Amino acid sequence: MEKLFLIILTVYSVALHAQKAGDTSIKVGTNVITLSEIVVNNKLNVPAFIEKVKNDTSFYKAFKNLRVLQFSAINDIRMVNKIGETKASLFSKTSQLRSNGCRSMKVLEEKVTGDFYDYDQNFNYYTAQLYASLFFTNKPVCGENNLVKGSTISAQGKSGMEKHKEQLKMLFFNPGKRINGIPFLGDKTAIYDDNIAEKYDMSIDLDAYNNTSCYIFRQKVKPGKEGEVVVDEMTTWFDDKTYEVIARNYTLSYDAGVYDFSVQMEVVMTRFNGLTVPALIRYNGNWKAVFKKRERGIFTATLFDFR
Repeated sequence: MEKLFLIILTVYSVALHAQKAGDTSIKVGTNVITLSEIVVNNKLNVPAFIEKVKNDTSFYKAFKNLRVLQFSAINDIRMVNKIGETKASLFSKTSQLRSNGCRSMKVLEEKVTGDFYDYDQNFNYYTAQLYASLFFTNKPVCGENNLVKGSTISAQGKSGMEKHKEQLKMLFFNPGKRINGIPFLGDKTAIYDDNIAEKYDMSIDLDAYNNTSCYIFRQKVKPGKEGEVVVDEMTTWFDDKTYEVIARNYTLSYDAGVYDFSVQMEVVMTRFNGLTVPALIRYNGNWKAVFKKRERGIFTATLFDFR
């Protein structure tokens, strides 16, 4: 039995060593990127791939597509205390409808606990307000499209909560891009710029995700550099034929003194009538702004029945 165990362990160690030995590191600009053996054998044009990653709009486009479709959604929002106990929540089923170029929302079911709403049925939590700005509408919205070219998320001309929501959307929809207007952040979000990219370990692999062959691009901040960046870790699955984002997991955090946040996001896409759309969005966030109470929120949006 001991001999069998030693043989299995030896085979595993040799296989693991062979796998690592097959990896190759190349330099693109100042960035050192590790390629798996299968990526090397696939002869990926790495500089061109990195440019596609830098200029990707498919992730933002997928969310824009939601503005021109009908779909159903299960919404699960929970506000928790510091030990993870739920203190307020909303669970609902909704349907987005479209008619004459306008979209509206119908609430099919709703269950609320705690102080999720105030006496005037306004949201008591900024996390809920952010979710609502992404997925809810209480009146028809008209004249929207799903075009990305010429469309940007901007906080210009906005103030207060509306400005903060736009800035958070920039972080969510364009992780890795430079974001102006958030104090003390500067260029720390621009993870593809040479001076920021050098703070990350980067790798590219090739594997299947939900039956789609994908290039997997991983970026993880190097030990000791955590306080110098905003995106701690990001893994993106790109369709190896269209280079559209199929899924993305990312962790954001920063402490600027007057505010701090730590957010984990997971987004999984699906296809409908030639359009890529989010099917699952998970958020787990903890943030504190000066003069505001700390909020710890967890939400899951499950979108389906696109039509």
